[in-house]
Amino acid sequence: MASVNKAIILGNLGKDPEVRYTASGEAMCNITVATSENWKDKATGEKKELTEWHRISFFGKLAEICGQYLKKGSQVYVEGSIRTRKWTDKDGQERYTTEIRGDEMKMLGSRQGMGGPSSAGGGGGGGYDNEPTDYAPAPAKNKPKPSFDDLGDDIPF
Repeated sequence: MASVNKAIILGNLGKDPEVRYTASGEAMCNITVATSENWKDKATGEKKELTEWHRISFFGKLAEICGQYLKKGSQVYVEGSIRTRKWTDKDGQERYTTEIRGDEMKMLGSRQGMGGPSSAGGGGGGGYDNEPTDYAPAPAKNKPKPSFDDLGDDIPF
């Protein structure tokens, strides 16, 4: 029987990303994303809201991009898989954490604090060229890996 482990989150960052590096130099970035659900209580008629917080981890180049471009309040779309890991706290107690390992990230909404004329004087923000910016690893197709020399002056973001 086949199985699927896929999570899709669309929400806002609750705090700035935390970027760290492993001993081998690989970037790791952790973010916390809030998703909200709104409804009207049928019995009382009052509006209700439930906010759920999601821990998301990114690795490699995607982690560096998240650390560089995301800020508290940024709206993001994330795809990944749900992972549970075991760790030992400072008191020696074994703990478990369930989080999402992000494989794809799209920045949505406006550029917050990214500079440029629209951010001067606090006047309204514009978008990322009005399109989501998609950061996901490209599928391998037996191509040689590009080098930085191949990029020239055209930086993809």
